[in-house]
Amino acid sequence: MRFTHPNLNDVPLPSVLHALSDPTRLKIVRSLDADRTAKGEGLSCNCAAPEGLPRATMSNHFSILRNAGLVEAHKEGTKVIHRLRRGEVDGRFPGLLDAVLNAEGAS
Repeated sequence: MRFTHPNLNDVPLPSVLHALSDPTRLKIVRSLDADRTAKGEGLSCNCAAPEGLPRATMSNHFSILRNAGLVEAHKEGTKVIHRLRRGEVDGRFPGLLDAVLNAEGAS
């Protein structure tokens, strides 16, 4: 399985904001950002998503994040590993992820 990752120059801001507007997707992005900060190589779906999330729902959330250009995915054996495209997103939308991830009262 190959994943399609959009060029961030082709991704409009409303698509990114929509992807970040869901509390579950925001938790996923926070997990991936924490992994990146810890010099991780990315997280599998089950490790990045909140516990107990149905597989189909999890897949949908990751698809929305990928289509918005926020994450990239690749297969490692039977697992799909996701990584936050932090540098690329910060280059295209400076300060956006910091503002969203550090917002008070954000889920």
